[in-house]
Amino acid sequence: MTRPLSKSKMLAYRQCHRRLWLEVHRPELRDDSNETETRFSVGRQLVEIARRLYDPKQMGRLIDINELGIGPALELSSSLLKERKILFEAGVSAGGALAFTDVMVPTTRRGKPVWKVIEVKSSTSVKGYHRDDAAVQAYVMKSAAVDYASISLAYIDKTFVYDPEEGYAGLLAQENLTKEADARLHEVKEWVNEAHSIVGKTSEPSTRTGRQCTEPFECGFRAYCSKNESKATYPASLLPRVQSRELKALIEGNPVLELADVPDDLLNELQARVKSHTLSNTVFFDQEGAARALAKQGLPAYFLDFETIQIAIPIWKSMQPYQQVPFQFSVHSLSRRLELTHRDFIDLSGNDPSEAFATSLIEAMGEKGPIFVYNAAFETGRIRELAGRFPRMRKRLLALNARIVDLLPIAREYYYHPSQEGSWSIKQVLPTIAPDLSYGKLEGVQHGGEAMLAYAEATSEQVTDDQLREIDRQLREYCKLDTFAMVRIWQVFTGTTKVSSCRG
Repeated sequence: MTRPLSKSKMLAYRQCHRRLWLEVHRPELRDDSNETETRFSVGRQLVEIARRLYDPKQMGRLIDINELGIGPALELSSSLLKERKILFEAGVSAGGALAFTDVMVPTTRRGKPVWKVIEVKSSTSVKGYHRDDAAVQAYVMKSAAVDYASISLAYIDKTFVYDPEEGYAGLLAQENLTKEADARLHEVKEWVNEAHSIVGKTSEPSTRTGRQCTEPFECGFRAYCSKNESKATYPASLLPRVQSRELKALIEGNPVLELADVPDDLLNELQARVKSHTLSNTVFFDQEGAARALAKQGLPAYFLDFETIQIAIPIWKSMQPYQQVPFQFSVHSLSRRLELTHRDFIDLSGNDPSEAFATSLIEAMGEKGPIFVYNAAFETGRIRELAGRFPRMRKRLLALNARIVDLLPIAREYYYHPSQEGSWSIKQVLPTIAPDLSYGKLEGVQHGGEAMLAYAEATSEQVTDDQLREIDRQLREYCKLDTFAMVRIWQVFTGTTKVSSCRG
């Protein structure tokens, strides 16, 4: 058998045979997204915390594969396994595969020295691919005659609440996967044999792009694999909210299925509308219906949008893992005289922005009048969380939620342009209603993911004053466009034309 395959390569095999082949033979074609890079970064941070939690006296040994290389790291691991210390990133190779383990803790079983094996993952639950990971780990260690008492998965406990005085004790939950992993040893052996067979081929597998390109992870080879594939003129994947089993199976089973070939009897009203107006290249707009839906909402009115930072590992007091913390808002206010003004808030200090955000939000929203948002679940959820954290502002914050009106379901019911391509996101709707406005014209930050990255850059130790000012400007312009976009959508839907130029 040729060079052993790492555990990560085995998981690539489980996701897609073509991905495995490309990982080995054409790694330069891989282009990981910012989201993937962020996930890797979170994983590295969590492993660092796990080392402190499992080795509070700092008596363990770290095998640094990046510094040593695979061969020397395996040799050092073999030596250290005899010393019976806590080990981090110890490597074992046998049976055609190799695995470097996040944590190995020495223990005894019936007087015999064995190991507790722990893999650390940045998710908040045990996933199917984690079970594959544990099975491969068990296979390699059994093949190498390394005795273990348990193979467990440590993952983030989403109920954890951070207290700086107590640190991260309690951040990790742990599930024992030993019995399940042991029961799959023969299965893993078959995986290893087939994976080596795939890697040994001189040409890459001809697997088409599909669901496996994003599940369980987004594949960095997706753009490469899809570039020469035939594509539908109007793909059936444009259909929104595909939930019925029959329609989902039809679309997933035929990646080049034309929208025109989807049977009408499988479509709900919204999907039928998308199909009809896409194929005829016509706009659906029930302006009277949209105006009626908004008629009961008087003036003054507010148009509100938040930007948040989602931090996997809490850094501020009372924060939970992966909690979305708002650090910025924009609000356009429309008076009874149709005078438009703008106000915003942003905190790029690196300190917890929550309390100042909540205070400024209450001040900016007045006492009455509808508060328009786009996809209300997001803003109302953040406001509820703030109300829970700051009891003195609870009543006023929840009063804001009572005034919120969601423009998204109104847009979905009364408007569709074929350029939306089955989506009612504000970034898809805005160009069809106000072509003079464009997120593409913004410098730097053009969507929520980039706003999170910009926040991270602004609060890093390396940022300069000039960079901070530029990031501040870009974030303000981006969030301001989000709320001005809602103003324009409201104008079109209500038929209002006499809105003054914005002040502020």
